[in-house]
Amino acid sequence: MTSPAKPSATDQAPSSLDSLSRRNFLSAGAAALALTSLDAEALLAAAEKPRRVGLIGAGWYGKSDLWRLAQVAPIEIVSICDPDQGMLAEAVAIAKERQKSKAAPRTFGDYREMLKEKDLDIVLVGSPDHWHALHAIAAMEAGADVYVQKPISVDVREGEAMLDAARQHKRVVQVGTQRKSTPHLIDAKREIVDAGLLGTIGHVEMCCYFHMRANGNPPLQPVPDSLDYEMWTGPAPLRPYDGSPHKRWWRTFKEYGNGIMGDMCIHMLDTVRWMLGLGWPKRISSTGGILVQKDGKSNISDTQTATFEYDNLNAVWQHRTWGTAPDTDYPWALFIYGDKGTLKASTMRADFIPQGSSSKPIHFECLFEREKYPEDVTEKEIELNAAPATRRHMLDFLAAVDKRSLPVADIEQGHITTASCLMANLSMELGGRPIVYDPERRIVVGDEEVTKRLLRPYRSPWKHPGKA
Repeated sequence: MTSPAKPSATDQAPSSLDSLSRRNFLSAGAAALALTSLDAEALLAAAEKPRRVGLIGAGWYGKSDLWRLAQVAPIEIVSICDPDQGMLAEAVAIAKERQKSKAAPRTFGDYREMLKEKDLDIVLVGSPDHWHALHAIAAMEAGADVYVQKPISVDVREGEAMLDAARQHKRVVQVGTQRKSTPHLIDAKREIVDAGLLGTIGHVEMCCYFHMRANGNPPLQPVPDSLDYEMWTGPAPLRPYDGSPHKRWWRTFKEYGNGIMGDMCIHMLDTVRWMLGLGWPKRISSTGGILVQKDGKSNISDTQTATFEYDNLNAVWQHRTWGTAPDTDYPWALFIYGDKGTLKASTMRADFIPQGSSSKPIHFECLFEREKYPEDVTEKEIELNAAPATRRHMLDFLAAVDKRSLPVADIEQGHITTASCLMANLSMELGGRPIVYDPERRIVVGDEEVTKRLLRPYRSPWKHPGKA
C-alpha cells in the first residue's frame, strides 16, 4: 500500500444528504475542514437568529460539548434533559451564565417529553452509550440535526438504524470523533501522510495504556430520590444500584458500553481510517479478557488485542489497564509504519521519524487556546487539549447544517468505526473467531451465530430500533 491511500467507491461518503451512496468522502471532509477557518467563525457569529439547542445527557461530556458549541456560535440553550436532578441543576446553572439571555433552560427527566415539543434546531446527545441510538433517532424524528458522542451505539444493529434514520429524515449527524478536527493531527495528515513521506505503508499499531478501568466492590445502597434509576438504565439490564453510575463507573460494565475498545480504540481507529482513506475492514479478530485485575465488579477486559485487516495493511489495537506504556510519550496513540518512516500521533503531539537521512524529523504540538477562551482554564473537568478540536468540530457541524451536506465525522463514518470495534469485542468473546462483515447485506459472512449477536436484547418495554 502506498501513502496516501486512494479510497474505493464503497469507502467514500456522499456530498449531499439526499444521497445514500458513499461519494467524495475525503474531498468532502477536506472541504468541511476548510470551513473551520476564522472566516467561517465570523460568518457563524454574525448569524441573526440563534440556533435553538437541546442537550440529552448532562454529565461530563454532554456539558463539555454544549459549552464548546456556545463558544463558537450564537445559540439559545432551550432544553436540558437528564434523569439525575443533580446533573440537571448543575447544567442549568452554568447554562444561565453561558448564554447571553441569562435565561434558564427548560428541564426534563424524560427525553421523549423534551422532544415532543419539536422546537429544537440541534440536539446534542451526551448520554451513556446504551442510550445513544434511541436518543439520536428520536431527535432526528423530531426534526433536529444531531451531534452524538462516540461510540454511536452499543450494538451494530443500532448503528445501522441510526444511519438509516439520518438518511431517511435528511438530518445532519456529526459524531464526536473530533480527532478529524484536531489541528496538529490535520497538519500531520497533510504534511506527512498526504505528502507521501511515509512511503509504502504496511502496518499500523494503535494503543491505550491508561489505567482507566474503574474496578471496585462498592456495597448496594438505596437509589437516591434525585435519580430516576429506571430511566437512567432504560433499555440496558437493570443492575443492582451500588452508587452513582457517573464518573466512569458505568463504563466499567458491558451492560452499558463496550469497554476500552468501545471508548478509546474508536478514536484511534477512526483517525487511522481518516488519515489513510480506509473503509470497512475486510476481517476483524480479537483476543483478551480480564487477565490481571480480577478483583472487583468490572466485567470489561483489562487486556485486549484486536486486528483490523485491510488490503496490504493490518491495523492492530492493544490495550492494558495495568502496567506501563512502552512509549511513555504516547500512551494513547497510533503508529503508522512506512518503508520511508514512521508517524507517531496522539491527542497531545505527533512525530515523524524518517528512515535514514533522506528526510528530517518533524514534530507537531497540540494547540491550546487558553488566551482566546479564558473560561476554559476554570471550567470543571475540562480536557484542555481537546477543547480546540471540539470547537472546530462544532464549526464543521454547523457549516454542514447550513449547507445540508455531510460533516467531516458523518454518522456513516462513525458507524463504520463503531461497528468495527463492537465486532472486535464479539470476536474476543468467541475466543478470537474471525469476523467478516458484509455492510451491504448487513450480515457476518458464513456465521449466523455472530450475525444474531449484532443485536443486543433490550429490556422491556423499550424497543430496539434495528432489525434482527
